[in-house]
Amino acid sequence: MTATQGLSRLHQISMRAGDVDRAVRFYRDTLGLPFLFAAPPHMAFFDCGGVRLMLSRPEPQFDHPGSVLYFAVDDIAAVYRTLVSRGVAFRSEPHKIATLADREVWLADFGDTEGNTLALMSEPRLT
Repeated sequence: MTATQGLSRLHQISMRAGDVDRAVRFYRDTLGLPFLFAAPPHMAFFDCGGVRLMLSRPEPQFDHPGSVLYFAVDDIAAVYRTLVSRGVAFRSEPHKIATLADREVWLADFGDTEGNTLALMSEPRLT
């Protein structure tokens, strides 16, 4: 990267997983994320709309919950119902966070099998 390029997008996000196999089942089978590949015995990778998600067993100094991942969805109520039917335990139902000039911001948060916080996020346009 040159000084004129700067930073532009995330390429990969790492989330800790105490049990990588269990986490793979959750992210692949429950959430439906496209599985890319595994690097046994401690890493697995998924595609999140062009950003790679790495699940890995953490080194002791990195063993803490990761940042919140916000998954963009068009119809938050429909995705919420689908994930509930697959056994996802949400901490909150879809709820409006803000009304902006041209759209609303809606969220619903839940946890994965490894103690990390995830959320659905929808920004429907105002009509």
